[in-house]
Amino acid sequence: MNIPERLAQELHLHVNHVQNVIALLDEGNTVPFIARYRKEMHGTMNDQDIRQLADRLAYLRGLETRKEDVLRAIEEQGKLTQALRTAIEKAATLTEVEDLYLPFRPKRRTRASIAREKGLEPLAQALKDGSDIPVEQLAASYLNAENGVESARDALDGALDILAEDCSVNAALRSHLRALLRVTGELTAQGKEAEQTVYAQYSNFRSAIRRLQSHQILALNRGEREKLLKIDMECDEDAAQQLIARAVYRRPHPYESELSAMCADAWKRLLFPSLSRELRKELTDNANEKAIATFALNLRPLLMQPPIKNKVVLGFDPAYRTGCKLAVVDPTGAVLDTAVIYPTPPHNNIEQSMQTLSALCTTHGVTCVALGNGTASRESEQFLTDFIRESGLPISYMIVSEAGASVYSASKLGAQEFPDFDVSLRSAVSIARRLQDPLAELVKIDPKAIGIGQYQHDMPQARLSQTLDGVVEDCVNAVGVDLNTASPSLLEHISGISTAIAKNIATYREENGAFSSRSQLHKVPKLGPKTFEQCAGFLRVTESTEVLDTTAVHPESYPAAKRLLSLCGYTEEDVRARKLTDLDSRIKSIGKAVLAERCDVGIPTLTDIAAELQKPGRDPRDELPAPLLRSADVMTLEQLKPGMEVVGTVRNVCDFGAFVDIGVHEDGLVHISQLSNKFVKHPSEVVRVGDVVKAIVLSVDTGKKRIGLSMKNIKQSTMQTKD
Repeated sequence: MNIPERLAQELHLHVNHVQNVIALLDEGNTVPFIARYRKEMHGTMNDQDIRQLADRLAYLRGLETRKEDVLRAIEEQGKLTQALRTAIEKAATLTEVEDLYLPFRPKRRTRASIAREKGLEPLAQALKDGSDIPVEQLAASYLNAENGVESARDALDGALDILAEDCSVNAALRSHLRALLRVTGELTAQGKEAEQTVYAQYSNFRSAIRRLQSHQILALNRGEREKLLKIDMECDEDAAQQLIARAVYRRPHPYESELSAMCADAWKRLLFPSLSRELRKELTDNANEKAIATFALNLRPLLMQPPIKNKVVLGFDPAYRTGCKLAVVDPTGAVLDTAVIYPTPPHNNIEQSMQTLSALCTTHGVTCVALGNGTASRESEQFLTDFIRESGLPISYMIVSEAGASVYSASKLGAQEFPDFDVSLRSAVSIARRLQDPLAELVKIDPKAIGIGQYQHDMPQARLSQTLDGVVEDCVNAVGVDLNTASPSLLEHISGISTAIAKNIATYREENGAFSSRSQLHKVPKLGPKTFEQCAGFLRVTESTEVLDTTAVHPESYPAAKRLLSLCGYTEEDVRARKLTDLDSRIKSIGKAVLAERCDVGIPTLTDIAAELQKPGRDPRDELPAPLLRSADVMTLEQLKPGMEVVGTVRNVCDFGAFVDIGVHEDGLVHISQLSNKFVKHPSEVVRVGDVVKAIVLSVDTGKKRIGLSMKNIKQSTMQTKD
């Protein structure tokens, strides 16, 4: 089976679509471009499907390359048989290939290799074959003082070492033992020092390997690295040794006692250590992939949270001794004013702080406050709610995660944007902009620093970055950006645009003024035809006289879009005036297939064009429920009581549940068992980051600052963004 056929089978796709996607990727097309503008070629696969295919394609191509290397290495040794070649060519995984290569891999000197040098390989075969000769007499016939075989015991031990090593490199046997270890294996952890740490639940831990959860594996690994836990693996040793025995001899056997001892040695000394290391690595790799997938799952809705449009926002970065930093930004994100107030301990300058805050809000017409959730956030929220209540101003606020704000503030980009601001004031601006447009602001920060997911610092960093960068790219291109206002950090996530080209676009704007059309992109240095093809559809030019420049219609489809308008009795001015209210009905009356043929496009492209013509410049985030804004109410952890109904925003989703911000500065945990009355395989089936949900308080531990919540038996309204 070739690679396209295998991918089609594994991913349940049509082989022609797979072949087309592979060709498009090999031609240098980006995933967002393929997903959006080449739908006829791939059966309307989404960006996540295409990325999954690309990842699997890379693995299978790597597998084929490794097979070629292994075949070449064995052939150079003169040991490549047709049966071995067939087995390697049919191997479905890298593990199978490496198992088959194991007997031929160059090795350091071992007990078995030393025994072979002493000429004991024939004795090993004789022991395996069996005979009527007593074992001591058989071994004595291989004595050779010059080679160091001075006794029958020496000869026998050497021959058994050879058989043990043969077992350890037997591909079929390793496969059977690997399966046994997965089924009967158990992982144990011990550590008295862990009892008073976050690893307390693992201080005396035992679990079947097949029942281990990915978050448990990652926690155990970290505890082991910190030398707080000692981890061991156990399995059914008798069953393992029986499998080895069956691979070597059949009972009854004249040398069964010696061979049985050899099987035990092969298992304990060679096979179990090797296979247990393999299995630990496999468990860790799988746990890492699940954690990375969860991270990506959380990042997507976080980036796609609806923006707070057309509002002046005040960013409030709380602190104690150094004072709370304030920054007012206009609806476009431009900074209007900044200030520092001292309402929190040790200063407690409430009156002066209220005067300063009042002046900022009234002068600039502030209607929303983005309050950071860091140090002194509780005291700052109390001050803020008192201010809203006493001032009577129509202001609402939202607690905004500060995760990564300090990273941005201290970054080269932060210094470039605000060279005259200190680090704290940059954080206040970032917090305000996160409420205004989460996507545009969060792309400035390394996704790993945004504060979602599990054990992100333990992940393979290259793989994590690749996955998260893919999510950012998909989100930015799904929304599209304004070519004349987008920052270079946002532009470089657009399909086909590199960091250098993003800077060139910004420089061109500075030197020549705003872009008046998409076609003007051709004048940007180093932005060639291929880059234009990849990026143009995702860049909007609201100032353009060409109305299609304000939509996600690709320039290559402009003739088709204009032909569609004409066939349906509309003009481009109707698009600008948003008068295409019955376009869908006109398309239906004529027939999609007929129109697609007459416009020389496929039905999927025709459908996309029609959607864009009806809502030029649309933002898919606008169709989601707005974030939960609070007024002058504030609750403390001590006020929470079991049985209370609360409303909150999902901040993080992990394997064992979801963390919900209910406005008391400590996120409550909805355990996976409390998410729904139905069985839930993974929390992402029910909630995602940004969802506004109702819950019942189950428990409150003020000492440990833990809140248990339940969403069972509660009818969720349309507040949830989950489809």
